[in-house]
Amino acid sequence: MTSHIRLQKILPVLMAFFVMSFVDLVGISVDRVSFDMNLSATLAQLIPMATFLWFFLLSVPVGIMQARYGKRFVLNIGMILTAVGLLVPWLFYSFGMVLAGFALIGIGNTIVQVSANPLLIDVVPENRASSFLSFSQFIKAIGSMIGAPLAAVFASQFGDWKLEFLLFGIISLLSVIWLGAVKIEERREEGYRATLKTSFSLLGNSYILMMVVAIFLVVGVDVGFNSNSGQFLMKHFGIGQTAAESGRSVYFFGRMLGTFLGAIMLTRIQAPKFLIWTTVLSIAVVAALLIIPSTLVAWVLVFMTGLAVANIWPLVFSITVGRFPARSSEISGLMIMAVAGGAPIPFLIGWISDISNIVLGMSVLILCLGYIMVVAFYNLKFVK
Repeated sequence: MTSHIRLQKILPVLMAFFVMSFVDLVGISVDRVSFDMNLSATLAQLIPMATFLWFFLLSVPVGIMQARYGKRFVLNIGMILTAVGLLVPWLFYSFGMVLAGFALIGIGNTIVQVSANPLLIDVVPENRASSFLSFSQFIKAIGSMIGAPLAAVFASQFGDWKLEFLLFGIISLLSVIWLGAVKIEERREEGYRATLKTSFSLLGNSYILMMVVAIFLVVGVDVGFNSNSGQFLMKHFGIGQTAAESGRSVYFFGRMLGTFLGAIMLTRIQAPKFLIWTTVLSIAVVAALLIIPSTLVAWVLVFMTGLAVANIWPLVFSITVGRFPARSSEISGLMIMAVAGGAPIPFLIGWISDISNIVLGMSVLILCLGYIMVVAFYNLKFVK
């Protein structure tokens, strides 16, 4: 483990987190494809389902593969697949090809998330892991935030919102070249061979299982808000489509600022304590968003939601790996497997919205955050 910051090694790894953000195109794509192809809320949510299902199927095998072949090698494979997935809906625009493209994006993003997080831990000082993981989410939030505005710009200037798929595909390939040109020493446990059995056996540890479920739910919250916020703002507040789509940019701006502030605050505040503060704030602002009728206040609360939930993912990840550092690749695989929460939870929100109303559908987010709050308070027992 390095004892000081080496930007020449850290920067290309951080760039992988920008590529990681391209999976959040699922949100703007739900709105745009729904409009283009006249889809129901339930059918449109098949797009995030096709994307995030792969996290459940592939994360643990990818964690084992990277333990054998190296994190950087596997990370580059993931970014290449992401690039291919981005090009599919740009070249062939039909609902089937959109689902196929996002399936490839999901596969690539699964690999990127499994590899990038532990690789970043390898190249930063040990006592700065939580801080850098939060900062990496700041980088990711930048890419997530610009997706909706870019779609609007490309649509108005060139008549094709899908040009952003081409742009992000090129960026993915350039990131592969940059990371491949840098020499990185990865930490490996000599004499230990990770397998499916050793990875899944970790779920027998009640603490690890509890934290994996927390990841499942926080990703469900993030993707659920991302993919349903546009419909929520249109149906509940009567906001026009273009303005409602910008709501997710406001959300991601809040996330971007939240991760930046979190990276600074975590140099002074213990991660378990910070996790409590941020989960309590998350529940409060989401509940207020569903209750308060003011459109102006709604925009503030959308921003506050992004700000509040921004650090939950890196906190849960770093706290867990910090307790079991020797099993980081396997834990990373399990944690990213739990990113599959981005598939059923948004679908559940869409289904409840169709059979009832959008407010009741969005209430699922509060139930998810309630569990994470319980986990946060449980982790206080490990604070020294």
